[in-house]
Amino acid sequence: MTTNALLDFTDLPRFDLFDTSHVTPAITQLLHEARETVAQLEQSAVIGWDAFVVPLEAVTERLGRAWGVVGHLNGVVDTPALRAAYNENLPKVTEFWTELGQNLKLFEKYKALQASNEYTTLSSARKRIVDNAVRDFRLGGAELADAQKTRFAEIQEQLAALSTRFSENVLDATNAYELNIEDEARLAGLPEDVKQAAQASAEREGKTGWRFSLHFPSYFPVLQYADDRALRETLYRANATKASELGENADWDNTQLIADILQLRDEEAKCLGYANFAEVSLVPKMASAPSQVIQFLNDLAQRARPFAENDLAELRAFAKAELGLDQLEAWDITYASEKLREKRYAFSEQEVKRYFPEHRVIGGLFRLIQNMFGVDIKSDNSPLWHQDVTFYRIEKKGQLVGQFYLDLYARNGKRGGAWMDDARGRKNLAGDLQTPIAYLTCNFTEPAVVDGVKKPAYFTHDEVITLFHEFGHGLHHMLTAVDELGVSGISGVEWDAVELPSQFMENFCWEWDVLQHMTEHAESGEPLPRSLYDKMIAAKNFQSGLQMLRQVEFSLFDMRLHFDYQPNGQQTVAELLAEVRHQVAVIIPPAFNRFQHSFSHIFAGGYAAGYYSYKWAEVLSADAYGAFEEAQGDPNRLAETGIAFHREILSVGGSRPALESFTAFRGRAPSIDALLRHNGMVQANP
Repeated sequence: MTTNALLDFTDLPRFDLFDTSHVTPAITQLLHEARETVAQLEQSAVIGWDAFVVPLEAVTERLGRAWGVVGHLNGVVDTPALRAAYNENLPKVTEFWTELGQNLKLFEKYKALQASNEYTTLSSARKRIVDNAVRDFRLGGAELADAQKTRFAEIQEQLAALSTRFSENVLDATNAYELNIEDEARLAGLPEDVKQAAQASAEREGKTGWRFSLHFPSYFPVLQYADDRALRETLYRANATKASELGENADWDNTQLIADILQLRDEEAKCLGYANFAEVSLVPKMASAPSQVIQFLNDLAQRARPFAENDLAELRAFAKAELGLDQLEAWDITYASEKLREKRYAFSEQEVKRYFPEHRVIGGLFRLIQNMFGVDIKSDNSPLWHQDVTFYRIEKKGQLVGQFYLDLYARNGKRGGAWMDDARGRKNLAGDLQTPIAYLTCNFTEPAVVDGVKKPAYFTHDEVITLFHEFGHGLHHMLTAVDELGVSGISGVEWDAVELPSQFMENFCWEWDVLQHMTEHAESGEPLPRSLYDKMIAAKNFQSGLQMLRQVEFSLFDMRLHFDYQPNGQQTVAELLAEVRHQVAVIIPPAFNRFQHSFSHIFAGGYAAGYYSYKWAEVLSADAYGAFEEAQGDPNRLAETGIAFHREILSVGGSRPALESFTAFRGRAPSIDALLRHNGMVQANP
């Protein structure tokens, strides 16, 4: 009898044994075991932690880990067979979690535990798990009447299916598009490595010339460097209309899915007694009300707008005078911006990229982590899902702390973007310690293959920042010291605080002492010269006003969609987006732009009415990094600051409110000043 890879929980996920035929039997068995345990707990009169919470957590963790492997593989090596197995089992898994969230008997037991004498003796971490459970049961519909529970469960299943379909449409539209160029003259301006990658892509498809796709590492350099304006427009238009009614395939149109998702979320909120879905979304977050978030975003927009208007005026003047572009179109902005950056600061992103080979970047990142947090990062062995994936372990004083997979490169069948996910969380049951495991996934330009030989991979500085960002999430998950699964690592952390460690790590990508140890020129082997670093620092806040307004635009659109937008009203989603842009943006995309149709963060991810979290947490991260800036020049104080950040932020996970953790580290409430200063948005004194 063959082993079912999804039922092996002894250690690391068994990607070497995994087969799509394992999915349905494993999930069926685990669901059966979970329901049996739930039934036993329902009948038991015991409400104590050990007799009630521990067995429920154990059986649901097994299901979560197995389904997590399936979901992860579906995101990084999508195949028709895997997609079919995933979609077949998604409704079953969703149904179970919805049933669990609505289980009135379990809800009553948690409330009884919360009111018992035992609760007063629990650790603060266990108390928080109980409190979170009571809150989540209420949000899961446990207090609804039976008829409402049935409808609520239907809503959850439909939302899960629609979100998956939304993501699949974006992936399919991205994978299917290709633009083949036969005339090399049209590629003028493109860096050589971009051309090599496009040529290799064409060869893999048995074609001549150069092949471009909608995967970010393929299309974005065209927008950034291609002198051929028509070529830029073609790729811009294809990317801006993917998965919409203007896209290449009507089957991948997300228009109706967006409407259905918003309608169901609104109905869910009304079922739970809330006025809108934004209120539901904010219950477990730091922000207290949609109006508070909107006020925060409007304040940021107001502060950023003068800088953004100045950025755009400069760009238009430069494009007209230097590039002959009387009218700056959407497909010109990235190109003109890169030309302006090169002229103003006398360097290009491509020049910088030549200093960031993969081995030096990874080594420099690991060196920083090891020095800052007193840990060791070493190569490790594990079954993998793709030849490009690597695996590592983190040790502290010789003891295993955590492990992580690193999957850096874009490929067909891999969802776009970058993310961290947990393969396993930390817990300690009676001295039996389970260490955490993380997936760290990016979509960087894959190394070119020339004459059958794979060339070294080089990263843009933006890609380096992305890697540090995702590693910050990984540190939050892996460096936890909490022994309770429900609040260890990233578990139980408020969604609008979960970006704090990731955005905090980005700051180190701009430190001279860090960059010296992670750069090596492709030809000379020399580290990044100080002169080029100084130019990068000078250019750091280039167009920061425009970038800030762009994030505010997305965040405000998301919040408004789930707050005061009426799914059955007269206004369309596109009209709401236009209204938000009119309010805060200075660059208005063309009418054909369908950005919302691939806004997977809010329609297929966990950021619905939560996209503002990036800016909210950026306030926290900039302020937290300020403590390291204040310690510059004092090695002892720097070391103490790193220890304090680990102790008060990373190690405590979700075992206490994020605001308490921040205040414990900083000694005060967060301030927006550091964020504005880091973005160059502090008006000079007259």
